[in-house]
Amino acid sequence: MAAVTILDVIRTKRDGGELSDAQIEWFISSFTDRSIADEQASALLMAIVWRGLSPRELSTWTAAMIASGDRLDLSPVGRATCDKHSTGGVGDKVSLPLCPIVAACGVAVPQLSGRGLGHTGGTLDKLETIPGWSPHMTNEQFVTQLRDIGAVIAAAGDDLAPADRRMYALRDVTGTVEAIPLIASSIMSKKIAEGTDALVLDVKVGSGAFLPDIGLARELARTMVGLGSDHGVRTSALLTDMDQPLGLAVGNALEVTESVEILQGGGPADVIEVTLALARRMVELAGGGADPADVIANGAAMDRWNAMIRAQGGDPSAPLARATEIEPFGALAAGFVQRIDARKIGEAAWRLGAGRARKEDPVSPSAGIVLRAVAGDRVTVGQPVLDLHLDDPTRLAAALDALDGAIEIGDTPPAPRQLVHEQIDA
Repeated sequence: MAAVTILDVIRTKRDGGELSDAQIEWFISSFTDRSIADEQASALLMAIVWRGLSPRELSTWTAAMIASGDRLDLSPVGRATCDKHSTGGVGDKVSLPLCPIVAACGVAVPQLSGRGLGHTGGTLDKLETIPGWSPHMTNEQFVTQLRDIGAVIAAAGDDLAPADRRMYALRDVTGTVEAIPLIASSIMSKKIAEGTDALVLDVKVGSGAFLPDIGLARELARTMVGLGSDHGVRTSALLTDMDQPLGLAVGNALEVTESVEILQGGGPADVIEVTLALARRMVELAGGGADPADVIANGAAMDRWNAMIRAQGGDPSAPLARATEIEPFGALAAGFVQRIDARKIGEAAWRLGAGRARKEDPVSPSAGIVLRAVAGDRVTVGQPVLDLHLDDPTRLAAALDALDGAIEIGDTPPAPRQLVHEQIDA
């Protein structure tokens, strides 16, 4: 067989052809060991944006991404494992209460998470506001904690799907992020390499989501569910609403506080509904167990949270960082709150310091926004509907600019919000 060259691979996809398994495997391997120049890899990625990948190409591409590194062996855990992945959203702290809830139901949750970028927060950023807590552990420590406690939220090691790490960085600066095959393979290669038995995907839809269009979100969900099935991972997806913030708290320490409230049997109804929907699907996929609502009520989920935090060096009872300034934001009209725009809230929280523009940027643990009114509430002119939490007063003006048009007010109550749109299975 003739040697594979990068120009042949680029031209094949550029002209609408299908790449062979050999071409794909050669490209991923050569890209990982840096024998392909970034500009050449970028050309292929852009060709994929325009031409797509067939189901066979995508399955092979994902398998090659997995094969670029190690695959975790979770068999020593001794029980069914199920992970959850969210495509991200504003106020989406569901991973925090979900992990100990599902663990308390008897299903081990191996959750490898990331940091926030832009207007959506990262799970690790939130947990790092807990004094002493660390996301870093060896594979052996990860498996041991999963066996003993049933719940782990940690940073992915460099040895899991390393091709994805380099490829994502390149996509981020070349305008090639928005391609469903590339998004799907990026997410699923890491989750499959993680070694979990089952996976539930929370695909967000709405203004604050990565994919605001439900048709595209559905396509992504179906693609990822198919990839999971192709690689022996029982996979299901829920399409959930992200047109408005989830919960009342947006910001790192603020979201940890709200998550603990949920584990204690309180918290906002919308977060509880989404959390329980995902938890029940995870338990179901793993083969059954206790009801998630019961383990919240009897305190078992809270016990798992405390054990998980302590195991990773954190003090679950320690006070969290608090902002030095709280600035109220008042309603500009009287009436019923129709909608609170998730993207605008997320961007405002980011400008206050809760998020980062670049991966290396620091985040403020205490910065963020707390909603004092939600859709359906009646408000008067000037009544505070948001509280802006900040440590740096110079950030306030930019945050206020981002909030322009964020609160929609009308004369009649809005229709009830649908939080879970649909479920997609293999």
